[in-house]
Amino acid sequence: MTAWRDVERAEPEFAARVRALFDAHKHKTIATLRADGAPRISGIEAVFADGELTFGSMAGARKGADLHRDPRFALHSATVDPVEGAEATWPGEAKISGRAVAVGPPTEGPGGEAFRAEIESVTHTHLDEKATMLVVEWWTEAGGLRRAERE
Repeated sequence: MTAWRDVERAEPEFAARVRALFDAHKHKTIATLRADGAPRISGIEAVFADGELTFGSMAGARKGADLHRDPRFALHSATVDPVEGAEATWPGEAKISGRAVAVGPPTEGPGGEAFRAEIESVTHTHLDEKATMLVVEWWTEAGGLRRAERE
């Protein structure tokens, strides 16, 4: 099992950039798998605390049922449009995928439950310093941090 603290220990600068993207906006998007195997996209809030990444599901929500049936998920930071102009800027976007483990009721609100992420991969997609190339950096426990660039 890989917890968020393991990513922070292995690649602190990379983990800080990814976390900043997730923390910049309250709402994120999670993909789960329906009973028929089709993807389901849902809005969600996620929290980094005590070296763990956690998120919740309201009572009766389909994403919670999905995660109990098949714990695989992909979590995506908020998507923002690039600022156009001579100095094109884009903070990028971050993705975390893995398996969700039910850990009990959420810390706030009635019903529902909380999940802890067992992380398989973390990705940060952004522009290079000159804003001329797309940079994709990804981390896995087995492969470490890797980088690819494309125009």
